Amino acid sequence: MSVPTLGRPNGEVAVNLYVPIALSVIVGIAAGYGAAKTYPRPFNMAAAAEPKIPAPPSAGSAQMPAQFSPQANQSVPVIKPRSQSVSSYAEITGNAAAVNAVKLVARVEGYLEKIHYEDGQFVKKGDLLFTIQQDQYKDQLQQAQAQVLAAQAQLAHAKVELPRYTALVKKDAATQTEVDHWYYERATAEAQVLGAQAQVSLAKLNLGYTEVRAPFDGIVGKHLVDPGNVVGGTQQSALAEITQLDPIYVVANLSEQEVLKIRANLNQHRLTFEDLRKVPVDVALSDQTGFPLQGTIEYVSPGIDPSTGTLLVRGILANADRTLLPGFFVKMRLPMGRVDRNALLVPDSALQADQGGRYLLIVGKDDVVEQRYVQLGQLDGTLRVITSGLKPEDRVVVGELWRATPGTKVTPQLTSIEATSAGAKP
Repeated sequence: MSVPTLGRPNGEVAVNLYVPIALSVIVGIAAGYGAAKTYPRPFNMAAAAEPKIPAPPSAGSAQMPAQFSPQANQSVPVIKPRSQSVSSYAEITGNAAAVNAVKLVARVEGYLEKIHYEDGQFVKKGDLLFTIQQDQYKDQLQQAQAQVLAAQAQLAHAKVELPRYTALVKKDAATQTEVDHWYYERATAEAQVLGAQAQVSLAKLNLGYTEVRAPFDGIVGKHLVDPGNVVGGTQQSALAEITQLDPIYVVANLSEQEVLKIRANLNQHRLTFEDLRKVPVDVALSDQTGFPLQGTIEYVSPGIDPSTGTLLVRGILANADRTLLPGFFVKMRLPMGRVDRNALLVPDSALQADQGGRYLLIVGKDDVVEQRYVQLGQLDGTLRVITSGLKPEDRVVVGELWRATPGTKVTPQLTSIEATSAGAKP
């Protein structure tokens, strides 16, 4: 059979019309071969349609795999809020401050001869800290003592001559002018004795100033001048600084809002800020649980400082073990005298927070966990007073909080609030 061609005039190129058809056939055969390589076995429609019925499990055989069984309820510890009477407190923050902090200076001029302490050492009142060269001050003392002896000798001579000349006047053997002269000499000698004695006292004082001693018990800082340097005189350069640590102040600067809040509590009991003086104050460091340190309020500023807009409140407490150091951040708690009879308390560790505020996880109806926002009161040891959002019968999740996702069902395990508080970390 002849192959038809499409000719062009003058016998130019002829195109075979069957070439495209042949190419399509070849491509199809290649595709079928590839599919056969991918799926070598034929698909059995009858086998696919036949239902597969599992055999019933025999005695002792394994049941349905665990991954296909429903997840068991998570067990979480819960407590019921404690209802008790709680005294009302005002909690404020402040800083520790030294009762006394003194710069030690040389009160007489001279070479610094010796340092008698180590930097940072605790010293007692009266301990010798620095010695200034004493030679010239010892000489000044001896000179003043000699002037006293000379003045006393003149006074003794005047006391002898005055009565003798007084007797001679009665015998016309001396004139009244001579008697008056010895009155003058006696008075002058008495004044010179007093002046010389004053010079002795001053010389002793200056000699004493060559020894710089601790004015009170405290910690002496690093020395600021080395031995061999001239100290004292008009420069009054500090030799070191000593700080008293026992007792110690705790100082708080209350904002106007804090002042108004405290005043409202005081007004309920017909008290004023003056009545805060001598009331107890509980103190804690930032890393301490509760308020283990006790002192008293000893000063309340009479008014708001216009430069800072705050009111100064200052307490004082014993610090023999030097738990507090000047500058430490402290928490302070002042009793307000009011008692909440039926306050609800939960472990502070059970509280969580998000952008909406502080909340508790409550196991509610049908043991389903719910997230409930609450209002907080003061901290009482490891327990927190909840002022709003909690009921006495509520079950509060206090452990395994990661298991208690809001909206999930759990298995609550009731525990005691004492056990939870005992296990709480400070």
